[in-house]
Amino acid sequence: MKPHGDIAVQQAQLIVTSTFLMLLIIVPVIALTLFFAYRYRQSNAAAAYTPDWDHSTRLELVIWGAPLLIIIALGALTWISTHKLDPYRPLDRIDAQRAVAAADKPLVVQVVALDWKWLFLYPEQGIATVNELAAPVDRPIEFRITASNVMNSFYVPELAGQVYAMPGMETKLHAVINHAGDYDGFSANYSGAGFSDMRFKFIGMSNADFGAWVEANRNTRAKLTRDAYLQLEQPSRREPVRRYAAVDTGLYDLIVNRCVDGHKMCASEMMSIDAAGGMGKGNVAGLTQQKWGPAQRNVVAALCTPNNPTGAPVATR
Repeated sequence: MKPHGDIAVQQAQLIVTSTFLMLLIIVPVIALTLFFAYRYRQSNAAAAYTPDWDHSTRLELVIWGAPLLIIIALGALTWISTHKLDPYRPLDRIDAQRAVAAADKPLVVQVVALDWKWLFLYPEQGIATVNELAAPVDRPIEFRITASNVMNSFYVPELAGQVYAMPGMETKLHAVINHAGDYDGFSANYSGAGFSDMRFKFIGMSNADFGAWVEANRNTRAKLTRDAYLQLEQPSRREPVRRYAAVDTGLYDLIVNRCVDGHKMCASEMMSIDAAGGMGKGNVAGLTQQKWGPAQRNVVAALCTPNNPTGAPVATR
């Protein structure tokens, strides 16, 4: 309830405010319940007994009016906060006293949930890490989040709320860390046997320290190629921190589209075909007979199978 990131701070304040508003009704109701149970107990002969009483306009106004006002206040608070704290919405402030300046370019971090570890890619810096995440203090961060094959939930409690990581999809989270330090991050969604060990360190640091951290990663000289990613993707537990000095171009997009191995059609290509009207079984044979370039032949080979209705040969690379 006392985090070090502005989004998490606002979320904590929302919880406190909502709880206080609800207690304005809950506490008096509980107190009056105990009071009436005691005052009008059977042994209290001094309590007024009015069996024919059935209505009071003033009581009705209090009983219905007070909760209605609380509901209106909670509804307004929820409506405003839902839009203000939308994880997809870019930040408009660093903290309560400072707005985001036009020159404050967000740090983009691509997050991939694997079995059972976290992969972080920094497209601007050209590096990648496993189970270690770093960002400069007071700089907006734009997380782009996906998963390899099992749904997980990316969560750094000190930073912001949790956002799901799902295969074949990209979710987003905008956040900022306001104090330097080491913070815990983990998956908040059960994803199998190694789920309990699916943890990482989030490090908030100064701009100078972040620059040094980036250079230290570049000095490892290891490269995250497509083949290296396919090996990393295999299930493993308690994976140590790994650092990569370079990343294959377009790797994150291939992960999102589930075609890193090059043997399957990318989801984006499949959706493009669907958007153009699809191509049921009757069109498969026609595709194999077209004169395709090398890039298109890869797509056709992924689509067409030897047992197509017309017996047409399958296109190959």
